[in-house]
Amino acid sequence: MLAATARVAGDLDLAEECVQDAYLAALDAWTRQGVPSSPGAWLTTTARRRALDVCRRRRTLRDKLPLLVEPEPALEGVDAGDGPDCAAVPDDRLRLIFTCCHPALAGEAQIALTLRLVCGLTTRQIAHAFLVSEATMAARVTRAKKKIAAARIPYRAPDADELPDRLGRVLSVIHLAYTTAHTDPTGAELMHRDLAARAIDLARMLLALMPDEREVRGLLALLLLTDARAAARIDAQGRLVLLEDQDRDRWNRGFIEEGTGLVARALRGGRPGRYALQAAIAALHDEAVSYQDTDWPQIVELYDVLMRVWPSPVVALNRAAARSMVYGPQAALAEIAELEQHAARAKADSLAGYRYLAAAKADLLRRLGRTEEAVLTYRQALELTEGTAEREFLLRRLRELGAG
Repeated sequence: MLAATARVAGDLDLAEECVQDAYLAALDAWTRQGVPSSPGAWLTTTARRRALDVCRRRRTLRDKLPLLVEPEPALEGVDAGDGPDCAAVPDDRLRLIFTCCHPALAGEAQIALTLRLVCGLTTRQIAHAFLVSEATMAARVTRAKKKIAAARIPYRAPDADELPDRLGRVLSVIHLAYTTAHTDPTGAELMHRDLAARAIDLARMLLALMPDEREVRGLLALLLLTDARAAARIDAQGRLVLLEDQDRDRWNRGFIEEGTGLVARALRGGRPGRYALQAAIAALHDEAVSYQDTDWPQIVELYDVLMRVWPSPVVALNRAAARSMVYGPQAALAEIAELEQHAARAKADSLAGYRYLAAAKADLLRRLGRTEEAVLTYRQALELTEGTAEREFLLRRLRELGAG
């Protein structure tokens, strides 16, 4: 709705207002007349008409002339869905992502604003994705919207030759949307299946739009190979199931086959990017017949390369977990200690308050038989965890260690 309305309004704030007005109108009209057969189309049409009305009034006030003496090209083009910017990016949602990733905005502000507007993530969810506080993220989104208004940045999709310059941010948006959907840090459910499917759809559309971009292939491969395991992540009681305990017969073999094919093409032709490397790691997990048969040494090698391509504390944490499978938990625990020291020194771009840092450390301590330390660290992880499924898993671990 927002994407379709923004194309008519030419203004993101106006589009948001019109979408809200459409919901209010629906509450009134649907109570009296019943829900229409196509509620989504009803809402979108109402929001777009509201945007057209506002634009007409603004034009009338500006020109001091009756609207009837002027042509209305915007109205004629609305239902047809074809405008001067549609050829380059034919999908409204993808067009809005490219539009929000405007070079006049700071990189993180581009991604945060797009996740908020296009993907519907809450400020808290976005803050979790960026490892910052909710207040910090709210300020970033507010500054981005003010920058759009102050700089008079129009709602205009980039031309075809401008797309590559914005591609990196667009890839980040789709990846973070899927990451949030894959493990919701705040919700009662472990996954948001609708948001995960939306992210995969956007990645597919992006590949159709830019078929020669290797990192687009890598991103779609990563999402497919990760999503292939979705059905096995929850048991019949709704409890979280770790990768090592999952029933691999429940994995989506179609996604795995498609994803591994995309990985092979994404890795060819030069230095691989971060998404191609992450997809290659996911492929090794998916291709193993059992957890014990996973090629952990190769996974560690891929993480080493990924750390050079995309040095990130989250990648370093995942690398430590993989190294524990090759060199033992004690070696990985030393790397965890280094990450903890870095988190204590740094405020931004660190793992301070990151629930998976404490959870990973607790697991290593458990494997080493250091039960008292493991219990203490599991409790630290529990304090940092809001999601229901993950909290239940941590409580289960504590009960297994006799501390329930």
